[in-house]
Amino acid sequence: MHMGWGDMSGMGWGWGWSFFGIVHMVLWWALLILGVVVLAKWLFGARRSGEDRALEVLRERYARGEIDKDEFEKRKRDLAG
Repeated sequence: MHMGWGDMSGMGWGWGWSFFGIVHMVLWWALLILGVVVLAKWLFGARRSGEDRALEVLRERYARGEIDKDEFEKRKRDLAG
């Protein structure tokens, strides 16, 4: 009996396993893409949270009376960009 590359009839691997192969491949790519998205969000989100912290400090200084309203508005505009 000749068993070439395409003949898997004696191994019990027929067409049923191809479905699981496709599912496995889709899950792998989804996990990979999700990982890249989470990493990008973490990297770029860290910078954004620093800007949020600066605005929070500015608000605290204004609330304590260290700066007046004009100074607060000017610095707030500078932080916005």
